[in-house]
Amino acid sequence: MKARACTRREYSAIFLVLAVAVLILVLCNMAVLEFQDIMKSIIVPKVSTDPDMNHSFCTFQPLSPEDTLEERLLLDSIAWPETPPLPAPVSLENTSDPAHSTFTILPRRGGGQWHVGDQLEVMIKMSDFHGRPKKYGGDFLLARLHNLKLGAGVAGQVLDHLNGSYSAVFSLLWEGDAQVEVMLVHPSDAILVLNRLNREHPDRILFKSLFHSGSLSETTDCNICLRPTQQLLCNYTDVRTGQPWFCYKPKNLSCDARISHAMGQHGRFIKANEEKLFRSGVNLKVYIRASGPARFTVLPKKKGQLEVKSSSVTSGPSGYYYQGAWRALDGTTVQQFNTSSAITECLKGKKVHLYGDSTVRQWFEFLNKNLPDLKEFHPQGRTKFGPFMAIDNANSIMVTFNFHGPPLVSFIRVPPTTFYYIANEIDRLTGGTDTIVGVGIWAHFPSFPIELYIRRLQSIRRAVVRLLTRAPGTVVIIRTGHPRALTFDLSLIFSDWYSLQRYKVLRAMFKGMNVHLIDAWSMVLAHHLPHNIHPLPPIIKNMINILLSHACPQNST
Repeated sequence: MKARACTRREYSAIFLVLAVAVLILVLCNMAVLEFQDIMKSIIVPKVSTDPDMNHSFCTFQPLSPEDTLEERLLLDSIAWPETPPLPAPVSLENTSDPAHSTFTILPRRGGGQWHVGDQLEVMIKMSDFHGRPKKYGGDFLLARLHNLKLGAGVAGQVLDHLNGSYSAVFSLLWEGDAQVEVMLVHPSDAILVLNRLNREHPDRILFKSLFHSGSLSETTDCNICLRPTQQLLCNYTDVRTGQPWFCYKPKNLSCDARISHAMGQHGRFIKANEEKLFRSGVNLKVYIRASGPARFTVLPKKKGQLEVKSSSVTSGPSGYYYQGAWRALDGTTVQQFNTSSAITECLKGKKVHLYGDSTVRQWFEFLNKNLPDLKEFHPQGRTKFGPFMAIDNANSIMVTFNFHGPPLVSFIRVPPTTFYYIANEIDRLTGGTDTIVGVGIWAHFPSFPIELYIRRLQSIRRAVVRLLTRAPGTVVIIRTGHPRALTFDLSLIFSDWYSLQRYKVLRAMFKGMNVHLIDAWSMVLAHHLPHNIHPLPPIIKNMINILLSHACPQNST
């Protein structure tokens, strides 16, 4: 059959159909691009059919091979001794009881009296509520040696022998009386609960964000780890550092409509009778009695005396108090900046940039209070989260404080613009010999997986390396966490055991770098003042003296 040629009208119809098809393709492509743009901040969560999502819903971005290895080594270094599983329900009778436990000062190795330069060893024996000796370790103990009249104190190092006995080792650093104190922070059974809570319920602190646009307002839950549901997620992960933060997307508003952040509530998630493991005055931060004398006398160091050291530990304390002043043992000469003029002279022509949580904000508040010529400004209004700035024009001094990015535990609503990731802020600094950078980040992280804290510190460390590369003369101060007062509820979220893990990770993370460490853990533990989330003024003053001594090492005050 012979093919018929198309008429002009038929060609026109074909062209019209093709043109419409092309137009449809273009419009569809534009719609896809627009949809992709809208979805940049929205995540479609993977909803699992597994009824138990506790162990898998909290994930993080993959690390480089080097960072992965470091994370593995850090996790191994803070691994807690394995202990028998908890019975169900929990029986308090078989757990560690400080009232039945004792410590004993061991005789000096080699015999004779104690002298400055020796190391004292104390043997701690734990027993249960029946008075029976414990057969395994894992208890969390703190130890201190002090003399209240001399204003002297030093933290002890506790070694777990994994059989129900422990050693506490103290460096003898002053002449005169000294008294030993040993405290049970948590029995080993409580550690099992704390470990399980962070593993299974990293979202037990509930955060909320308010979204508002026009006449519409909605509040949704937010967190680092959000359990998968059918609800879309708003992705607020920081672009530069990769630090995660998510909110469930409001039903009728966009992710850009978020105007505030606050803590909602927290859950306990404990099992039957587990609250018995966290009783103030019973087994939560309770002192253990001595089986003999707890006090002894330290004689002056003899000329040519050989120091007798313990065989249990190889490293010593970072410093100690004497006459209320912190004396560092890392070679730093800690000067006493006792007047506003001495502080001003040190900081003249300098910029002090402080980043972190409220325990670093205490440094800003101390300087602001003790330097009368320092005038505070409020760039975004006065809230306890800042940002803060204070300037002394006559002496060219500037002090700033920025709170770190989420997680941020706040009972008041905070604008998201308050969030400053420390690594990003450090990258904005020029640096130099006129710049002091202080960093302290720990208090808002205990209830989250330790991997989150490791990643946050890795990003900060990379920024510090970049800063010291472009401006080697910059003084960088890193502050550790410290023990705090604890109740039952606080223990489940902010336990000293969580803080101890983060303290160890931070020390290891910045070891060997050209930065200076303020060992707040040891400074709080060694002091006679009670533990507090915000250390009391005498401790803060000593921290400021260390900071200023690094800023002005040649200054004579």
